[in-house]
Amino acid sequence: MNAGPMTLAPGNRASHVVLIVDDAPENLAVLHDALDESGYTVLVANHGAAAVARANDMAPDIILLDAVMPGMDGFEVCRRLRAGIATRHIPVLFMTGLTDTEHVLAAFAAGGTDYVTKPVRQSEVLARIGAHLQTSALMRQARSALDAFGNAALAVTPHDGRIVWQTPLARQWLQRYFDLDGPGVPETPPVLAQWLAAAGDAQRAGRSHAPLTVQRGQERLIFTATESSDGDQWMVVLREESDAAQVQALMALFKLTLREGEVLHWLTKGKTNRDIGDILGTSPRTVNKHLEHIFAKLAVETRTAAAALAMQRLRRAD
Repeated sequence: MNAGPMTLAPGNRASHVVLIVDDAPENLAVLHDALDESGYTVLVANHGAAAVARANDMAPDIILLDAVMPGMDGFEVCRRLRAGIATRHIPVLFMTGLTDTEHVLAAFAAGGTDYVTKPVRQSEVLARIGAHLQTSALMRQARSALDAFGNAALAVTPHDGRIVWQTPLARQWLQRYFDLDGPGVPETPPVLAQWLAAAGDAQRAGRSHAPLTVQRGQERLIFTATESSDGDQWMVVLREESDAAQVQALMALFKLTLREGEVLHWLTKGKTNRDIGDILGTSPRTVNKHLEHIFAKLAVETRTAAAALAMQRLRRAD
């Protein structure tokens, strides 16, 4: 059996696509027939380079990958798949010898999802494929739900900061704030990778870790991480803030003038009268006059109370 043609299950062209990678023709034949009879669409590759090319061209739903092959072995194939934008999400099931413990460890280190032992038992392979396809489908549904509601979120593997997937809005913001090009999953910006590493260290030590804020002009992109229960993959939620937008919101909430809205905005950021004056190009005394009007409109008596009330109302408005 060669690595060229694709076999379609009769009458089931919408079936899941499985790519089998093995340099032994007899192994390919056995697995090909079992999967074909079970209704899967089957692709085959008999060496590593063909496997990477076929995965990029055809985007299979799952890959069965021989660990030991001449030339590019299965571990290198998996590493290349995990590094690729179009292939990093595909589940990879390694096929390895029963006693090859070091191969099992190497398979997971390379990014493998699971493994089956040789000689391969067809019933076990079919069961594992079914389970991983179901998990993959649930993840796709979750991503689709986030996309549909316009959320900005991405999933990362915290140990290396690799972005596994992202919603369209998250991709748009990453490209804008970090000057990234291309429509696919971007490489992780260094500042984000460093923050993820620090957040991982804090989580393992039982400490909380502050969100990451990236400033661009008057706008800020804020990253907040929520690790999964097993820690293998984290969800990072992105939120954009704008100084101008917050000033407009404060003006609407408290019926402030533009200058009063600006003063209250910077007050919530912990700025002193002198700081605010420097930012707005006015004197601290003028800032204090604006604060007197702000206190009256908010019915408060102190800077701390004004800032707390403003932040509380802004959170409710979000």
